[in-house]
Amino acid sequence: MNANSTAVAVNMSDVAQAHSASLDAKAALERELMQRVLAGETNLFYDLIRPYERAVFLAATSILRNEADGEEVAQEAMLKAFKNLARFRRESKFSTWLIQITINEAKMKLRKDRRHLYEAIENGQRSDDGDYIPTDFADWREIPSEALEQAELREALQKALQTLPEKYRTVLILRDVQQLSITETAQALSITEENVKTRTSRARLQMRDLLAPGWGGQWSKTASTRTAV
Repeated sequence: MNANSTAVAVNMSDVAQAHSASLDAKAALERELMQRVLAGETNLFYDLIRPYERAVFLAATSILRNEADGEEVAQEAMLKAFKNLARFRRESKFSTWLIQITINEAKMKLRKDRRHLYEAIENGQRSDDGDYIPTDFADWREIPSEALEQAELREALQKALQTLPEKYRTVLILRDVQQLSITETAQALSITEENVKTRTSRARLQMRDLLAPGWGGQWSKTASTRTAV
């Protein structure tokens, strides 16, 4: 190993150690806040949940498809987490536990409201057990970063996401938007890690199929035209 390789290896090791130390510090702070809240300093509960407010809202909205309902369920989930904080056994991360509560609350609201979700998707087919079969098995491709700035593409992404069946929409948001690990997603949804992998793959394929017309040239042409102007 030459000097440059050694330097890179040492630097990567330092970065990994720094990241690990940061996670340990965050976990230690959360433990301290939980202990103080349970000891009576209830005003500190907001400091505990503040980093996860957006994640909780997105998890609720991914199931309910309505921002007003998502906000309501997010508040209910946080209140439930506060009331049950003493029952948190730290077998998972606090954020994972909080999102799991949110998902359960959102599903309860759907049942209570007796809503019937009719899922549809123009491309692809369904197997006998209702699983999605993509139109082909091409790789999931990243959308060009410059295209993400376009309002029409953001709207197309939102519409495509809302078209996904709930079980695929939720796992996609947890994995690709909130960046939860496979293990954390499995814990939040109470499913196996293998199911997380399968659902994530199928969700990405559905999104690709829904957005394929734009990827065939529409988005890139629009971006090129705007750049020229």
